[in-house]
Amino acid sequence: MEPPGWVKGNIVDPTCHWIMAKSPESCNLKPAMRLICLLLIASSLASPADDWPQWFGPRHDGVWRETGILDKFPEGGPKVLWRTPIRRGYAGPAVAGKRVYLMDREVDRSAGAKRESARTGAQAGKERLLCLEAASGKIVWEKSYDCAYTMSYPAGPRVTPLVEGERVYTLGAEGLLVCRATKDGRELWQHDFKERFQAKTQTWGFAASPLIHGDLLICLAAGDGTTAVAFNKETGKEVWRALSARQPGYCPPRIVKHAG
Repeated sequence: MEPPGWVKGNIVDPTCHWIMAKSPESCNLKPAMRLICLLLIASSLASPADDWPQWFGPRHDGVWRETGILDKFPEGGPKVLWRTPIRRGYAGPAVAGKRVYLMDREVDRSAGAKRESARTGAQAGKERLLCLEAASGKIVWEKSYDCAYTMSYPAGPRVTPLVEGERVYTLGAEGLLVCRATKDGRELWQHDFKERFQAKTQTWGFAASPLIHGDLLICLAAGDGTTAVAFNKETGKEVWRALSARQPGYCPPRIVKHAG
């Protein structure tokens, strides 16, 4: 049975982990806050869980390949290991190397920000990337940056972080692509799609998760000849660009083997 005001969130590990988020609409928390907790089923402790380093899993196909996946929770529910307060957002968590990475957003509610919002129509605030210890929920590091929102449903970021090796990639709701070091969150490189490609923020924001293919990080940006763009995943240097569209859409790119 779920506690009052709680809603089920994204499955991080069907073998033993669940993410649950407390709905700000159904509780007394501040709107800019939500509560995340990792639940561990004691009977699943025998075998460690595989990583889930990006949207739709390790192979980008939504398939969990572990054995012994639970059909149902034990009576009384799973055991709560830890809880960590975070802010609002739509992006799912990524799990890699015994760490959890997720993005959220804090709205600037100062008088000055409200006046500016009334003048421009943009909502001031900061997007943030959090790195937590998977075992304890302790914050290892966090990095935030100013990001005024211009889209509908401006609660927070849409795109799940992508983790590979010593790098974590994020794409904010206003089109800021950032590569950071997983060790300490240090920025390695970034591209602002709105500045670089003259892309426009679509109704629901930038929401298509990037895809790694070999040495490439493939993204949807929109613009003239830049709907799809590939960067070197280590240096951030643009490798190629293709297609034209006013908006990139929301469906993440996929690599498909066709006719053989």
